[in-house]
Amino acid sequence: MPTIDVSYIEFETLLGIKLDADLNKLDDILSLVKSEVKLFNRQDDVLTIEIKDTNRPDLWSVEGVTRGLRSYLKIESGPRDYFVDDPIVDVNVDFGLEKIRPYICCSIIKDLKLDDTKIKGFMHLQEKLDQTYGRSRQKTSIGLYDFDLITPPLNYVAVAPNDYSFIPLGFDNELTLSEILEKHPKGIEYGHIVKKNANYPLLLDSKQKILSFPPIINSNDLGKITDQTRNILVEVTGTMYQTTANTLNLVSLALLDQSGKAYAAIINYPDEHFYKKTIDETPNFNYRIVNLDINYTKKLLGLDLSPKKIADLLLTAGMGIEKINNTSVDVRVPCYRVDVMHQVDLIEDVAISFGYNNIKPIWRDLPTTGSMRSEQDLIDLVRELMVGLGFQETLNYTLTNSETLFKKMNCKQQKVIELLNPKIITMTCLRNWILPSLMNFLSQNQSLEFPQKIFELGTVTLLDNSTETLSRDEFKLATVTTHSNASFTEIKSVVTSLFMNLGIDWSIENVSHSSFIRGRLGKIIVNKKEVGVLGEIHPKVLEEWKLENPAAAFEINLNNVLFFNS
Repeated sequence: MPTIDVSYIEFETLLGIKLDADLNKLDDILSLVKSEVKLFNRQDDVLTIEIKDTNRPDLWSVEGVTRGLRSYLKIESGPRDYFVDDPIVDVNVDFGLEKIRPYICCSIIKDLKLDDTKIKGFMHLQEKLDQTYGRSRQKTSIGLYDFDLITPPLNYVAVAPNDYSFIPLGFDNELTLSEILEKHPKGIEYGHIVKKNANYPLLLDSKQKILSFPPIINSNDLGKITDQTRNILVEVTGTMYQTTANTLNLVSLALLDQSGKAYAAIINYPDEHFYKKTIDETPNFNYRIVNLDINYTKKLLGLDLSPKKIADLLLTAGMGIEKINNTSVDVRVPCYRVDVMHQVDLIEDVAISFGYNNIKPIWRDLPTTGSMRSEQDLIDLVRELMVGLGFQETLNYTLTNSETLFKKMNCKQQKVIELLNPKIITMTCLRNWILPSLMNFLSQNQSLEFPQKIFELGTVTLLDNSTETLSRDEFKLATVTTHSNASFTEIKSVVTSLFMNLGIDWSIENVSHSSFIRGRLGKIIVNKKEVGVLGEIHPKVLEEWKLENPAAAFEINLNNVLFFNS
């Protein structure tokens, strides 16, 4: 979930009320926009807010959060009106950008009074929008420039990688576009977006001064905002028109909330077949009309609300009302509410304004009564026993990777259930045992005090051709103790105590396992069946996980010990 760092003083100023740094009151207010206080550093005047609603990028700045709250707090009613003056800049788009990065939207915000806090806030908003709404700059990327240093009209062109050079932001020497992708941190991070193309996008003014190399980096000359900047050019390039236009609106409105004045730009596109229109004027702060069905609202909320009451609640949520009748309400949705895609989104705003705590719960009349599964009582008992034996419970992902399961555990590769299209290289398959997850946990917590004693009760997923899904889940208990004197004797005593309290007879037999030290391990036998393994962790495994202290561990299949005996 997105988190934003804002100045608390700025928050109070834009909100228009004093909260006296009361965190409980802050949380109550922020809950109206599905947010909460994550951290408050009074000394540095930094308030960290966690936004629970990931579909509302308009809340990812102090201006957006306070804009969203003012209507709920009755400081304003309905949406805030924003205006844009006549165009003062033309932007000419090159024909060769259709298959590279075709869209650009611009605005000019004048008469700003900036300071370091406000600039940091705008940079924070830019970064959040680039990374999330802009999909790590692939869909959209944002550029802010000192407009007083720019000579219109602007030219958005496609150029060969080595035909142009400029000083990128944060550097002192000129680099070609190809060199930027190899040497600049942003080029290294985002270069994959443009490297697939023969030509790269470039934004210049009429004097051939380079503003930026979208979506990589601004120029150091024109793309730097300081507290002396009074007039800002906002530029957004992207691969989808509506997302590009929405992003421009969100940044422009944040600047306008700081008492700026907006001016439009004319975008001249070369090909009406691809772009649908050859002349576009941005930004566009017009609202949308969405029809909300009264009966559908009542049915979904279970509330008998009149059309007038629904309209009042929508005004409290910051929406506008165009028309009311007995069957529907025509709602004016402001341009910054890009999350509203369906009637349900408006109904949610009605519920928040009404107050969830004011909705009387109705218990469903069901023919069955829920209860705890019988095996869950046994699992909870094992959990309590492990805590009583001095171990701390951990929760780890069931998704992992082959390196963690096998290479780092000094084991041979086995067949596991793999993801067809993994999103990240650290989560490519389902785990078939838990101990690697605990070793990974220990490797990331070496700065904590020793001894470290941890366990996990969780599921593993195994291949099984006899089932419909060709797999089955099993419940396992894994435990690790690590300190300077961790030994086989210690971990065996833990298993003994656990089984004694469960009333289970067990024995130990010799076994070979490459994750453990030879001669200091054994397999656990219950009812003449192997149910697990215990022993001292092999030095190669400790080295792979960069653990300095000895470790001893066991892993037991609880399906075979507590229930589902076969």
